[in-house]
Amino acid sequence: MNTTPEPTNPAPTAPTPTNTAPTDPAPTAPTATVPAPTTPTPAATPTTWDELLTAALLGTDRRTPPGATPGRAAPAALLDAAAAETVRRRAGRRPGRAAPRLEPAPADPRPVLPPAAARRLTLLLADRPGTGGAGRRGAAPDLMELLPQWLQAANTRGFAPPSEALPALLDAARARTDLRPAALEFAGPRALWLARLNQDWRFVLRAAPGADGALPHPEETDRIEKLWQEGLFAERVALLASLRSRDPDAARELLAATWPAERAEDRLMFLDSLRTGLGARDEPFLEQALTDRSRTVRATAAELLSALPGSALASRMAVRAGACVAVDRTRDTPTIVVEAPHECDAAMERDGVAPKAPAGRGERSWWFGQLVESAPLAAWPARLGGRTPREILALPVADDWLGELHAAWCRAAVRQRDATWSRALLGTPSAPGAGGPGAVSLAERAKLLGTLPVGERAAWVAGFIAAHGLSEAFQLLGVCAVPWAAPLGRAVVDALNIARDAGSYPWSFSGVMGLAERCLDPSEAARLDGLLAVPDEPEDASPGAGSYWAEAFQRLGSTLRLRAVMTQELGDDEPPPRPVFEQGTLSAAPIDGAPSAAPNDTASSAPSGRPRPSSPGASPPGAAPPEPAPPGSVTPGAPFRASATVAPGDPPHRASA
Repeated sequence: MNTTPEPTNPAPTAPTPTNTAPTDPAPTAPTATVPAPTTPTPAATPTTWDELLTAALLGTDRRTPPGATPGRAAPAALLDAAAAETVRRRAGRRPGRAAPRLEPAPADPRPVLPPAAARRLTLLLADRPGTGGAGRRGAAPDLMELLPQWLQAANTRGFAPPSEALPALLDAARARTDLRPAALEFAGPRALWLARLNQDWRFVLRAAPGADGALPHPEETDRIEKLWQEGLFAERVALLASLRSRDPDAARELLAATWPAERAEDRLMFLDSLRTGLGARDEPFLEQALTDRSRTVRATAAELLSALPGSALASRMAVRAGACVAVDRTRDTPTIVVEAPHECDAAMERDGVAPKAPAGRGERSWWFGQLVESAPLAAWPARLGGRTPREILALPVADDWLGELHAAWCRAAVRQRDATWSRALLGTPSAPGAGGPGAVSLAERAKLLGTLPVGERAAWVAGFIAAHGLSEAFQLLGVCAVPWAAPLGRAVVDALNIARDAGSYPWSFSGVMGLAERCLDPSEAARLDGLLAVPDEPEDASPGAGSYWAEAFQRLGSTLRLRAVMTQELGDDEPPPRPVFEQGTLSAAPIDGAPSAAPNDTASSAPSGRPRPSSPGASPPGAAPPEPAPPGSVTPGAPFRASATVAPGDPPHRASA
């Protein structure tokens, strides 16, 4: 049965009538369009600051500020808009993360400077030397040239600098490398603390290595090993030099442990540090260095071994040099004859003889000179008939070998520090040429003088000046101890007076005069009083030379009196015991108290004798003011720098930017 329902049709619906009357639409009132409420646009947009800046640079006449109308009110509108923009920018800035608090500066255990000496340091660091016009220095002392001497005297007495003077002190050391050893020693451990905060003072970290400002002591083996294995090159050099001065054997063993792995340039620097405390125990290590891959390392090792008269290398060189020099007794006068080597064999080259001669030198004379200067001087008397050094040098030399032979003996005397041979080579200071048999140049004479005792050195130079004047004495004066001994000081002053009376050019002696200002004993100031007047000029004298000489002597006298006052300010009594503190700087010690080599021939040694007091009521040029300048004050004409107050135990306020 089919159950599918049948489809059904829907029921019809009535149609909708369409004949209804049309109706007009109802009139509607017009609707006004109301804009949506908006947020007022602020006066400053993200680009407003740049627009304001442009208007300020070009001027409101050429560029109208945003939101303003051209005219006389535009400048005021620019300032108002800039103020509003500044407030908006600051109000919208979120506070930054605070920097970690700095560690306090380390304490300095040394006593502080006396107040007068502290004021003097401020004047010296101000770098305001008295100068005149037209290139003339004037009669006032050159304060900056006295700073090295002042630092040396302060270091000798063990004083610590005022905290507020450290930035200026480090700036001075940055500008003058000759000041760095003494300045960093005087600055103490706080110099390292400041150097980590200012990129301009990064040289302190290189010159005074070590994390805590002090190098380890010989008994601190763990610290020594760690610094030697992990430290920077400058730190390792300083460590080796410090250890060598205290325990030469330990320093050599430390170097030998890593010697094969070191770079050639590093090996050369490390090997040079063995000059301090050089002894027979260093010979095995130096003999091993003769086979080094680097030619410069081999040459340095040979030089050090030749300075040991008992070394095997010195003996080998004595045999080679002795075979080249002999005395010919068949002539009317015994004469030295020279037979230079014909070749440079491998053994000679291994012992440090350079095979290639420099330009302008013959190979045989070049090899011969190296053999003689490396041979021990003690071997020559026996080789040459038992004669003394003076007798040997008095012998004639055949075939024009005199200059080469005596020059080699000069170099040997300097290398071996042999005072007997140096005296014979120098000869008497009053001899013609004053060079003796072998000193053929001023530089060689100065080196030979460096091997003599301090008093004998000063006496020889005084005799040289008395006989030959000051024209060639500048280099010789540079090796004399400071302050100059009384005979030497009198000889210099007398020679200057003679040059003035002769109408010489005063500027020809400016170098000697500047050296006298730093090295003459302050007690000699009274002897200059009779030289201050302007002398009558001879007809053939240089125009105006008399006034120049008077001005130079005035400056010399005022400088000597100022040095005396500086010594009094630091204290005339014996220096206090220095605390246990090691700066670790790298410096070369001067020869027996002689002024160290420095730019502008600055002598950095302090006077050791008691100064001559100035006359009552007299105020020397450059005297310190009665009250010190307040910390943080700005010197007129000097760049502004925010100083760092680093009192021990207190956190810093601000480091120099």
